[in-house]
Amino acid sequence: MSRKPLPDPWVRPAHPAPGNVAPGTGGLVDRHGRVATDLRVSLTDRCNLRCTYCMPPEGLDWLPKVEVLTDEEISRLVRIGVEQLGIREVRFTGGEPLLRPGLVGIVAAATALRPRPEVSLTTNAIGLARVAPALAAAGLDRINCSLDTVDRERFEQLTHRDRLDDVLAGMAAAQAAGLRPVKVNAVLLRGLNEKDALPLLDFCLEHGYQLRFIEQMPLDAHHAWTRGEMVTAEDILEQLSAAHTLTPDSEERGSAPAERWLVDGGPATVGVIASVTRSFCGACDRTRLTADGQIRNCLFAREESDLRGAMRAGATDQELADRWRIATLNKLPGHGIDDPSFLQPSRPMSAIGG
Repeated sequence: MSRKPLPDPWVRPAHPAPGNVAPGTGGLVDRHGRVATDLRVSLTDRCNLRCTYCMPPEGLDWLPKVEVLTDEEISRLVRIGVEQLGIREVRFTGGEPLLRPGLVGIVAAATALRPRPEVSLTTNAIGLARVAPALAAAGLDRINCSLDTVDRERFEQLTHRDRLDDVLAGMAAAQAAGLRPVKVNAVLLRGLNEKDALPLLDFCLEHGYQLRFIEQMPLDAHHAWTRGEMVTAEDILEQLSAAHTLTPDSEERGSAPAERWLVDGGPATVGVIASVTRSFCGACDRTRLTADGQIRNCLFAREESDLRGAMRAGATDQELADRWRIATLNKLPGHGIDDPSFLQPSRPMSAIGG
């Protein structure tokens, strides 16, 4: 197989110094010249699965309802991001966003904005079979589904729920509703599903889904992650190469997190997001809004900036936009997982939003 090492992170060209941007103007620029144009919005911290790398079988203490943003508050902040701060992509996440009763209305409000952002959803697909047509009608552009194995017993072992059939039905319904391409996100865990790389790829090739493997990140609620036990990008590529010929995709990666490979000459591809072993922080263009209204500059950030409190205290759109700009200035150059001083964030993935 012809394979090159994963590339060095792509770094954006320099932008005007953030200090020269007057209050009330400009997008979300940090001190390192990166511009955030991709907004990830967590709609809830709740989930109906208990994936091993995310939360314990008994679940977590969920956010009190009063602390969670209302549908109107979410839509207002998304509007500010798009109209005033240059957001071009909006991804709704969780927890599990399908548990949010107002999801379809939130999506419709986002797709009605001008300039219209690309709007997508990350979900475990449980319940998607029922709501996929309504999401498509609301203007949703595409779906990312989490699926770590197509083996029923391992699925239940990984998620503590026997719901594989529901997930597969949801993915099929999304594709039938025109939410294409259906992207599949998979995390491999040593000793559990590390040998599922090839079955997952073959399944996605058969159904026309786009598969992306993601290195397990230190975002589990019980802080059990260790780098030594992680299934790396190179481990994954080695497994896939045993049965398929992988060649690097020549398409420009840009700020996309996945390094893509053509499978057996294409056009099908498989992606690997090497978040830990080959970080891409230099090209990061994301900003994150938690379900309780906090701005986070990184999945691994230990600091947040509160927009909910200011909004509920009567802040104007302009004041909220300026708070968001100021929060972005403090974005660190990288997540620092490889640094001995790295500390895992107190919030798990379910409370941050993927």
